[in-house]
Amino acid sequence: QVQLVESGGGLVQAGGSLRLSCTASGRTFNRYAMGWFRQAPGKEREFVAAINWSGGTTYYVDSVKGRSTISRDNAKNTVYLQMNSLKPEDTAVYYCAGKATDGLITSGDYYDYWGQGTQVTVSS
Repeated sequence: QVQLVESGGGLVQAGGSLRLSCTASGRTFNRYAMGWFRQAPGKEREFVAAINWSGGTTYYVDSVKGRSTISRDNAKNTVYLQMNSLKPEDTAVYYCAGKATDGLITSGDYYDYWGQGTQVTVSS
């Protein structure tokens, strides 16, 4: 069993930056594909970014591309989402997710483990 714990959310003004972290328990984190998702009030969960086990491959939803960077430190069992130039429409609860696989996963349907979420609020 893997537990994921997100942190780093908060209230920030439009144009600001936040770095979200997701730390995993367990000794096999370096074999996990990881992803970030978000869900705004009244909306469906949305894919944000994904990274493969090595960190060599990443993928982003168009709305955050160029403003966000997903990365990982396997020695620390942690995946990060650096978000810059934040917009009010980025306001949501952000979740990290993980699955033991060699590939890259952009659909939430295929992840096995989820964190509890961290709130990001961007004021205009």
